[in-house]
Amino acid sequence: MGAMRPWHWIVLLVVVLLLFGAKRLPDLAKSVGQSLKIFKKEIKELQEDDDAPVAKAAPVAPVAPVAPVPPVIPVAPVTPVVTPPAAAQPGDPAPSASSESTAPPKV
Repeated sequence: MGAMRPWHWIVLLVVVLLLFGAKRLPDLAKSVGQSLKIFKKEIKELQEDDDAPVAKAAPVAPVAPVAPVPPVIPVAPVTPVVTPPAAAQPGDPAPSASSESTAPPKV
């Protein structure tokens, strides 16, 4: 039962034609051929690399050590304290823009 009979091949060919279409089969065959060619070339290069003598590597200049970076210490955010302006009393004169003072209001 493990052998492929001629009618198995015919059924397989018909299924492939239905799936890919007659227009795509030449492109598919070309792509497979190119892939096999590249695969064989790479295997040949790997075998040649294994057979080639190992060349002695050139000495590498030592790298100067880098100074360590000090750790960053997290600091809590500072929220400004805002005091609301003093409420105006009924008899107080209205403040003018030219007479602004940085002194706190007198109570």
